[in-house]
Order: sequence, then C-alpha cells, then structure tokens
Amino acid sequence: MQTKILQPTAAALAEAAAILRSGGLVAFPTETVYGLGANGLDAAACAGIYEAKGRPSDNPLILHIADRAMLDAVALDVPDAAEKLLAAFCPGPLTLILRCSDAVPARVTGGLATVGVRMPGNDTALALIRAAGVPLAAPSANISGRPSPTTAEAVLSDLAGRIPLILDGGACRFGVESTIVDVTGAAATILRPGAITREMLAEVLGEVRLDGGLLAQERAAQARNGAAGSGAPGHAAMEAAAGEAPRAPGMKYTHYAPRAPLTLLQAPPEELPAAFCAALAEAKGRDVGLIVTDETAAALADKIPESRMARLGPRGDMRTVAARLYEALRSFDEKPVDMLFGEAFDESGLGLAVMNRLKKAAGYRIRRCGK
Repeated sequence: MQTKILQPTAAALAEAAAILRSGGLVAFPTETVYGLGANGLDAAACAGIYEAKGRPSDNPLILHIADRAMLDAVALDVPDAAEKLLAAFCPGPLTLILRCSDAVPARVTGGLATVGVRMPGNDTALALIRAAGVPLAAPSANISGRPSPTTAEAVLSDLAGRIPLILDGGACRFGVESTIVDVTGAAATILRPGAITREMLAEVLGEVRLDGGLLAQERAAQARNGAAGSGAPGHAAMEAAAGEAPRAPGMKYTHYAPRAPLTLLQAPPEELPAAFCAALAEAKGRDVGLIVTDETAAALADKIPESRMARLGPRGDMRTVAARLYEALRSFDEKPVDMLFGEAFDESGLGLAVMNRLKKAAGYRIRRCGK
C-alpha cells in the first residue's frame, strides 16, 4: 500500500471521508497530536486501527465527534459535570469518559461500559468528521509505544505503507494528548493529564481528583527499576495492574518511548547544568543525546555539540515545551545515539502532563540530583 500525504482541501477531505465510510483508515491533524481515524461505529474498521498500530487489543479508543447529536448517539447520559466541561472547554483538548450506548462497539471500549468522547478543536478534524458523517475512533497515528506524532512527516515515518492517506494540517498546537476526565462517578477524576490542567478543571467543577492508577503505575515502575539496579527495564509493555483493563488510553502500557533509553535528571534549575555534566562524565565513551530547555542547552554549549541536543524552548514556557516534546523525543531516532538524558519539570499546571509523558518515555527512570 502506498501512503499519500494531501493538504486538507475540499477534494482531499471528500476522498478521506470516502475511505472512512468504506471501512478504511485515515490519519488527520488535531490540536493535540495526529490521530489515526476509523469509523467509530464499525467494529471491523476499528480492528484495523489495532492492526496498523500494533496496539494492545484491550486498550480503548477515543471517539471524536463534531457536534452534540453525535455525542448523544454514543453516550447513554451526559451528567451535569460533563455539561459544564463541554461548555467551558469544547471544542478543545478534553476527553470525557461517559457511559456508552449500544451503538458503540466493544472493540472501541475495550469491553468496558464506558467510552471516551472528545470534540477536537481543529478545523480539519471537525470538517473530516462532518464529511464522514460518523464519530471517528482515533488514537495517536503512530506505532504503539512510540512518541506520538505532531506532524504529518512523523506519521509517515511510523505508518508508511500501513494506511492509504494522511491529511497534512501542519504542526499540532498543543503537542500532548487530550486531558481525559472520568465524569461517571461522584467526583470528576483525571485519568490522563493534558493541556486542560487540573487547575483549569477545578475552576469549573471545584473538586477534581487524580486517578490513583497514575501514582500506582509510577510506584510499581520505580520499584521494578530499583530491583533491577542500574539496568534499564526496556520499552516492553508495562502493566499498571496485572490483568486489569485500562479505563482510558495511556493508563496501562508504556508509551512515547524513543529508540534509545532515556533517563530524566531532576534537580533545582540552578543545579541542572552540573547534573548534566556529571551524567555526561559518567557516560564517557557512549553516544549521548540531551533533551533540555534553552537555558540548560546554553549552559552546556561547550560540553556537547548542538546536534546532540534537542531544545524544548524556554524553561518557563510550558506551552512551548509541550508542543516540542514529541518531536524532541523522535529527533534522535535517526542519529547514532545510544543513550539519552532529559530534563525533568515541576508537576504543576501543564507540567503534570509533560512529566506524565516524559516519565513513560523514560520507563520511569529518574535520577534525583542536587540538594
């Protein structure tokens, strides 16, 4: 199969919609990352997503909708908390977990009684959904476990020959996947952090919880890393809880991993240059790459070539850091690098989402440095 990349003209959107209605797959831009879309009401079409990505079969998919009529077709009910979040943040980078209707195939939900639904804040995505006339099931358009794509070229790098068409909408605005919020319980619960931060959600709803599984997975991984000493656990799938179906994408398996093993360095900003210098000295003789802010890169300019550094932007600009994150992770895949060190961030605001992705990309290898 030859994979085409087309600009999202009216003709290209019509071609993409025809592919989707016939049970095929199309990659398309959203404001977060590129999605790999299929007719979300067609179980066989959705099975094609899992095959193209190499995605675990119990990892649920998110349905992308263009209007309220599509939401009402796939959700049994929309609780008051969901209504408030829809009014405040949609269209936008927010996914709501709702009780699903019988119209949603089990292939989409992973066998759960709930489904994730979102209305993307991207004109091309909305136009495609309207043209197809159905909700689109769409995880990130990459090989499962790899860094998510934020450009059409990154999609092609992973999925060339696996899908017929990529709509090229340019670079994605936010660069990390949507915030996933479960609104089926007594209190809204964040299952995956994203650009809609916990603080933003709390302004609308008051109490907003973080799912305990986020912390449980991290603790389990850190314990496993500790038991293995300095050896890297690799990039194999890692379960948060054995045998337990994930309630949303990104909860059960390792994601976002570059090809070279990544270790995060955590230290006060003023001590980060020294921490990286120590790591470089320890790795002498290895081919090392760094994923760092502009400030850290400037401090290390005489220690490592610029070509071995991927810059995330200014440390205080988390919007830019998030938008550049996946491209930075991917940037070393075609270079002769066998070891990566990355800069850790404070986990407040958008930093929670950035660190969620970085920790998974690193297999939770974190070296705490400094005082």
